[in-house]
Amino acid sequence: MRIGIEAQRLLRPHKHGMDIVAVETIRALAEYPQHEFLVFARPDTDRTGLPTAPNIQIIELPGGAYPLWEQFTLPKAVKTYQPDLLHCTANTAPLRVSAPLVITLHDIIFLEKAIVGGNWYQRLGNGYRRWNVPAVVKKADCIVTVSDYERQRIIEHLRLPAERVVTVHNAVSRQFRVITDADTLAQVRERFRLPTEFIFFLGNTDPKKNVVGVLKALLILKNKGLLTLPLVMANVSAEYVNGLLDQIGGRALTNDILLCGYIPNTLLPVVYNAASVFLCPSLRESFGLPILESMACGTPVLTASTSAMPEVAGDAALLANPASTDEMTHQLHRLLDSAELRAQLRERGLERANAFSWQHTACQLMAVYQQHVGEPTPSV
Repeated sequence: MRIGIEAQRLLRPHKHGMDIVAVETIRALAEYPQHEFLVFARPDTDRTGLPTAPNIQIIELPGGAYPLWEQFTLPKAVKTYQPDLLHCTANTAPLRVSAPLVITLHDIIFLEKAIVGGNWYQRLGNGYRRWNVPAVVKKADCIVTVSDYERQRIIEHLRLPAERVVTVHNAVSRQFRVITDADTLAQVRERFRLPTEFIFFLGNTDPKKNVVGVLKALLILKNKGLLTLPLVMANVSAEYVNGLLDQIGGRALTNDILLCGYIPNTLLPVVYNAASVFLCPSLRESFGLPILESMACGTPVLTASTSAMPEVAGDAALLANPASTDEMTHQLHRLLDSAELRAQLRERGLERANAFSWQHTACQLMAVYQQHVGEPTPSV
């Protein structure tokens, strides 16, 4: 087979969830040498970790803003290169394309009313998705999503036949592992000015990440004299965090929060290893990749008891209702207060992370490709 893969942001320097999933999926697909993979991406500067296998061809396509690139540049390239199938990896897809179409619809959070807000870039992106997704899923040969929870949400919300939507779980990369080399840990501690022990949290300005909920829980512990470790938060600015602290009356936390900016994916495993506890109490996730990443590094996890996060965490994490400040505070205190609990979660987490591999993900995708190559697009 000759498979086209849309991975528009594959080469951008600051990669996040869906970008990492695309990179790892393509690397795993490269292990099928009998098939050719044409990867369509926008030109950019970061080629770190990209596969160099002879059956992987990365085709850089310049051309306009994201919607214009996807609706015009990408279909033109598909017509030129003529793959047997096009797999769009990041929720949206061209409305017209001259090949069978598979879409990875990571989530439909942008169609839900429960979580609103975000910066202007996030709002524009969600607006495009709200226009594109309901139309394009009717044209796709198959919709792939990343958890059973999200599969059910997609089927119900978009009123799709169950057989049209397939769960293919994400996985954890091999680079996420227990690291014992003292020099490596010391270098990363120095680079990001990490304390000896700390709580780690990958935040951003997306409201679903629940930064406010985390800060409220920390403030309660601080006021009770129970906050024993500082919080290291990535991917947010001081201006953003200070605004939230003012909002909750939490300036007392100022000296307990360290902001380390963006952490490259190559260094993220070391930071997980250095952390004493990892927080992932999102209000809504379709998967929750950092849960597995931190587990694979031997870091105990506190995550949410809602959406797809229990499906990913299994019995290997402490769970809390992310909408309940009291419950989050209680569970975080338990984790900080009990070395025995942290040790138990560490062992369970290492075992849980081993259950997810990108090789298995690629195997499931190959089955999807083989099923739909050359088949006509079904009607809904």
